Amino acid sequence: MNRPMRNPVCACDDPARTAALISVETAFARLGEAVRPLRDYEELRLTDASGRVLAAPVTARAALPPFDNAAMDGYALRAADLAGDGPWNLPVGARIAAGQWPEGPSGGAARIFTGAPLPAWADTVVMQEDVTRRDGGITLPERPPCGSHVRRAGEIAAQGTELAAAGQRLGPRQIASIAAAGHSTVRVSRRPRAALVITGDEIRSPDDPRDAAGIWDVNGPLLQTALNASGAEVSVHHAPDDRAATRSLLAGLAEEVDLIVTTGGISVGEEDHVRPAMDALGTRMAFAGVAIKPGKPVCSGQLGKAHWLGLPGNPVAAFVTWQLFGRHMMNRLQGIDKNTKLTERARCAHPLQHRAGRAEYRLACIDRTAGPGAITVICPDSRSSGHITWLAQADGLICLPAPTGDIPAGTELAFLPFGPPD
Repeated sequence: MNRPMRNPVCACDDPARTAALISVETAFARLGEAVRPLRDYEELRLTDASGRVLAAPVTARAALPPFDNAAMDGYALRAADLAGDGPWNLPVGARIAAGQWPEGPSGGAARIFTGAPLPAWADTVVMQEDVTRRDGGITLPERPPCGSHVRRAGEIAAQGTELAAAGQRLGPRQIASIAAAGHSTVRVSRRPRAALVITGDEIRSPDDPRDAAGIWDVNGPLLQTALNASGAEVSVHHAPDDRAATRSLLAGLAEEVDLIVTTGGISVGEEDHVRPAMDALGTRMAFAGVAIKPGKPVCSGQLGKAHWLGLPGNPVAAFVTWQLFGRHMMNRLQGIDKNTKLTERARCAHPLQHRAGRAEYRLACIDRTAGPGAITVICPDSRSSGHITWLAQADGLICLPAPTGDIPAGTELAFLPFGPPD
């Protein structure tokens, strides 16, 4: 898959140009300073909060569990009543099901079912399989350990214990924990309002006629889906290849949204209108150009109250830079501290060619035929890494560090798996 080859040196890898770019780490730091959580929040029913981000911690309204209860179907008893040598015969004086408070005589044994409150006088539950039933009672051939099969009040969490932290995206597991804490509503961050701007007169929707010079829109569906998955409310716009029209569109959107995401138009060509329009509008730039491949022209800044992320027009480059910077900005807006830095590790299954100077983020597929141990990944060769078909196959991004040259097979590298949003 990774055939030996050597790419010609392109101008974008000229050391003089690369030296003027900032590192990925510096870009992350600048986004951390520039992008702050939205202050707005809303109360939602717990069942409507999936995918939203907690704006306030959730604590247990009562101890979990709220009372001592049986962990098994069986018989509740007091271990000290089993004096001397067995077997022991005990009368059964009560029957306690889940949802019933214990009643009946103290002592002896009580028939009890999973989740039912333990009688105040009992301290042990013996499983029904471990006793012999007889008329009005049971026989125990062996002494059970005191406290067996009993869930104690508060053993999961005491009243007031924090069970879900602010800044956590809610899924089924988190919602289950909040429900167990006794809450039917949660306070969540407002969904960020985002505008996605697609540039290029050649871009066509698959529903529209396409002439010989037109291409179907990939970035629109790609990034609208990514924004939705990250928690945004998204509107989609098309900017013509006209500087004044682009400037007018961006100025209007900056009054309406929290985040503007553009694709294309951020390089230095005569038909690149987004970056000049942003400059003319007085955008406060966080960065303009990062030492990465693909996606070197990626930009970010702030226009009024709206943050801006300028992505390249190539779909793979747009996706890679969104994964690195767009998800990070969305996390920051929603109060999620977690960022998208590559923290997992994976070994490359084959040699990788790399020219030192820029960190390269290569699409990677997990090699599921590899043996146990560290994750092993397969990457396309550098000629294929920009092909859109690799996006559907890839499991994540692997990072080839900026200072390194060619990378031998088996080298352990930073890996960012694609998965559900944070």
